[in-house]
Amino acid sequence: MNLQDTAAIVTGGASGLGAATARLLASKGARVALFDLNEALGMAFASEIGGVFVKVNVADEDGVAAALDEAEAVNGKARILVNCAGIGPPAKAVDRHGNPQSLADFTRIVTVNLIGSFNVASKFAARAMALDPVGEERGVIVNTASVAAFDGQIGQPAYGASKAGIVGMTLPLAREFAQSAIRVVTIAPGLFLTPLLASLPQEAQDSLGAQVPFPSRLGHPDEYAAMVDAIIANPMLNGETIRLDGAIRMTPR
Repeated sequence: MNLQDTAAIVTGGASGLGAATARLLASKGARVALFDLNEALGMAFASEIGGVFVKVNVADEDGVAAALDEAEAVNGKARILVNCAGIGPPAKAVDRHGNPQSLADFTRIVTVNLIGSFNVASKFAARAMALDPVGEERGVIVNTASVAAFDGQIGQPAYGASKAGIVGMTLPLAREFAQSAIRVVTIAPGLFLTPLLASLPQEAQDSLGAQVPFPSRLGHPDEYAAMVDAIIANPMLNGETIRLDGAIRMTPR
């Protein structure tokens, strides 16, 4: 799919992996809408890349429908969706004092990461189904999981479950949307230099990067964006989850 003048939506697009993806898409001529809750950061970044910012909670059904309307009014009907919005505060199922994790906290992580991804993807797909194909396809959905979906660490039961859910819905959605020529692919990043990891001391960043077999460093958000670009460009990539992790397999802790 040619990115020039193609409308695209990036959730979590104000920072981190989403921002890197939005920047790359915009640099290739896409008309990008950023869906995020950080209004100050999102508006400034949207202005920088020539995009549009829409403040929205991805897990809000009516809010996402309204956000899609707002983005479409500015950029036209979107053919590309990249779901990067997510949260992941660590918490053990039972803390060191013997207290179980709050069900509200567990639910919040699953709601944002998994239900939010499905919410935006399904509403995007419903609209894309009405479009005429461009070449072979009508649209592309890229979701973001994590290596925690496969080898989650202690303290990640909610996060790992939410990301495993994204992996689990990839093939069913790809099979369902195939009849409408809409692809669904998931990226499972390893250790990337997102704002959360960038806030750690350099020594801690270096220690984490050394765990990666090759290249032995933290991934750059631009490398995630490059994978999104490759997925968009290759119509045979469909229904798959791609680990982007330098061959790391996470230890229990």
